[in-house]
Amino acid sequence: MSDRAPPSRPTTRSRTHSIYERLRDDIISGELAPGLKLKIEALRERYDVGATPLREALSLLTSDGFVERLDQRGFRVAQVGLSDFDELLRTRCWLEERALRESIAHGGRDWEEGIVLALYHLSRTPRVSPDADYDGNQAWERCHREFHMRLIAGCGSTMLLRFCGQLCDENNRYRYIARLAPDARDNAYEEHNRIAEAALARDAELAVRRLIDHYHRTGELLRPRLEATAAPARAPRASAARGSPQDQTKSTQRV
Repeated sequence: MSDRAPPSRPTTRSRTHSIYERLRDDIISGELAPGLKLKIEALRERYDVGATPLREALSLLTSDGFVERLDQRGFRVAQVGLSDFDELLRTRCWLEERALRESIAHGGRDWEEGIVLALYHLSRTPRVSPDADYDGNQAWERCHREFHMRLIAGCGSTMLLRFCGQLCDENNRYRYIARLAPDARDNAYEEHNRIAEAALARDAELAVRRLIDHYHRTGELLRPRLEATAAPARAPRASAARGSPQDQTKSTQRV
C-alpha cells in the first residue's frame, strides 16, 4: 500500500479567488464591457467553473465596485461615467497623498529599496499597443501597479493600502476603456522617476505635488476619450482554445 497522499483538490476558496482574478482582469481590460449582464450559466461555460465559486467571486467584485447586483435579476458589469471617473481621481489623490506622506515619515530601508527595485523593473518592461489584449500588457501593468503601491507601502495602514489598491485597479479600467496609447504619455517614466526621487529624498511636499500632477495629467488625457466613449456593451471575445467559431459565438452571445 502506498504511503503517498492523494493529490489535493483546489478548495472552494482557491477556486473563488482564481475566478475572481480572471473576472476582474476581464472587466479592467474591457473584455467584459461596462453594463454587460453577467449570466451565471454563460460565465460557467466561459470560465469552466462551478456556480458556487462564481457567485462568490461576483459578490466580491460587487464589494469592490466592479460588478453591480441587480434586484432579482443577477449581476452586470459596473457602468462607467465621466463624473464617476472624476470622483475616482479625486478620492485616489486624497488617499494616496496621506499614504505617501505617512510612508515618507515612517518608511524604512525596506520601503526605500522597494521603490528603487519597482522603478527599475518598470523601466525595463516595455508597454505595448492598446490594441493588444490585456494579457499582452500584463507585465507592464504589474510593474506599474507595483511601483505606485511601493511608493505608499510604508504608510503603516493595511486598510489604507487596500483602498488605494482598489482605486488603482479602477483607474486602470478607465485607461483601458479610453484606449490610451503608450506614446500619449511618452514622458511617463520620467514622471515616475521624479516622484521616486522626491520620495526617497524625504521631501513630502514635492513628492505629493509630483504624484498628484502625474495623476491629473493622465486624467486630462482620459477625459475627452471617456466623453467620446458611448459604445454599447459588447460580448467578450472568446479564446480560440474554447472551441469552434460557431461555439464561441453562441457562448459570447449568452453572456
